[in-house]
Amino acid sequence: MVIAFWTLAALTLGAAAMIIVVRNLLHAVLFLILSFIGVAGLYITLSADFVAVAQILIYAGAIAVLMIFAVMLTPRSSRNNAGNFLQLPALVLSGLIAAGAAIVAYETEWREADRGSFDTTAAQIGDALLSPFVLPFEIASVLLVAAMIGAIVLVRED
Repeated sequence: MVIAFWTLAALTLGAAAMIIVVRNLLHAVLFLILSFIGVAGLYITLSADFVAVAQILIYAGAIAVLMIFAVMLTPRSSRNNAGNFLQLPALVLSGLIAAGAAIVAYETEWREADRGSFDTTAAQIGDALLSPFVLPFEIASVLLVAAMIGAIVLVRED
């Protein structure tokens, strides 16, 4: 489990770094999706199954599709991820923040909890969504579909 955690952490950080490095905006969105999936994998290694599923559905699914639609609907000339004069100061600032976080993580005396693993909560949340809260859940889904159709109609060329 520890090897899976560190592998997923390296994958997530690598994908996040590639978002900054690549020049094509569509490739940056694809690396963002990979980063979201890596975070979901980290949640799985931490026994947070519902949060992992929500991460996949909301971020890797809905938000990423929204970003892909936004990239595809922008003019072709503005799709590149051009550099600017703030690139070097942002790199220095992010390096200082990462170094500070690494120092704090290394110098802190971490305690381990003496309890067992967490109970799974996905079954209880699923039962709650499909039993007493099925009507609000369905109303929210219909509203979201209507909003997506409205957005497509607004940006469509006649």
